[in-house]
Amino acid sequence: MNDSNERKSLSVLSLFDGISCGRVALDRCGIPVKYYFAYEIEPNAIKISRYNYPEIHQCGDVFAEDFSKYQGINLLIGGSPCTNFSGAKCTKTAKAKKETKPNEGEGWDLFKQYVRALHESQPKYFLYENNYRISLEIQDAISDALGVKPVLIDSQLVSAQRRKRLYWTNIPVSGLPEDKGILVKDVICDDSSLIKEFDDRMRNTLIKCENYIKYDLGGKGHYSQQDRLYYLDNKAPTVPRCRTETKFNVWLGGELYKKTCPLEIERLQTLPDDYTKYGREEDGTIVEVPKTRRFEAIGNGWTVDIISWILGGIKNA
Repeated sequence: MNDSNERKSLSVLSLFDGISCGRVALDRCGIPVKYYFAYEIEPNAIKISRYNYPEIHQCGDVFAEDFSKYQGINLLIGGSPCTNFSGAKCTKTAKAKKETKPNEGEGWDLFKQYVRALHESQPKYFLYENNYRISLEIQDAISDALGVKPVLIDSQLVSAQRRKRLYWTNIPVSGLPEDKGILVKDVICDDSSLIKEFDDRMRNTLIKCENYIKYDLGGKGHYSQQDRLYYLDNKAPTVPRCRTETKFNVWLGGELYKKTCPLEIERLQTLPDDYTKYGREEDGTIVEVPKTRRFEAIGNGWTVDIISWILGGIKNA
């Protein structure tokens, strides 16, 4: 790196870092990084991040840190887990109620760590992300805490995935990203082992809808996202954080359909191909990440090209 790039390189503080999608986004928009401090506690996410970016400083739990040691850092990024705010459910959170008011519950406690980091580190720029399904009361409370209003952006502008998210930032951006026109057929990989044929239950209950074909495998009605086949010439649903393998199947025409794979889900999130395939243990050992853990890590992440578009505003500031 030459002296000019060294002067322009950023020091970054990333909370709830996951698999370091923010670091990928900085690379993609051409912003050099001097230091990247990541706070994350999920072991598989850390392994994936460490494999792709061994130079990242893995710092642990956000609750245990005094962020004043980063005072004056260039950029603070993060999206605290949205499960409590959005009401999205997985097995381990199925009994949790959606939080609709500030200062109540785990979701708000996690967000407060971001606010604390913002006040203690006093970054030049910040970016915070969360689900658009959070209550208006919580949205307003987040805006009050961060001092800016959110921008709603749907990932379908830059990917084959519908994914609406709210972004709070002081980075100068205007308008929306250009629509790249990417469809499901543009992310599907060739894997004959994942191609299946209709069975009688599917044939006998099949209904064609605007965005997908649906059927009723359980005999309880056409309600489950698992009983859908998405069209090649349309968009995929939002990548979930669990049971991904059953929630994005694609109709190939006739009586053929395709089960999804991690590579396709990476592409929906505009990650590099096979970004989540390997992880690195703390001792340097490289391991292959189980498929289910890959799906989970990707679903918990950001759509990289959206983040890259926002962060690109720093270059023009």
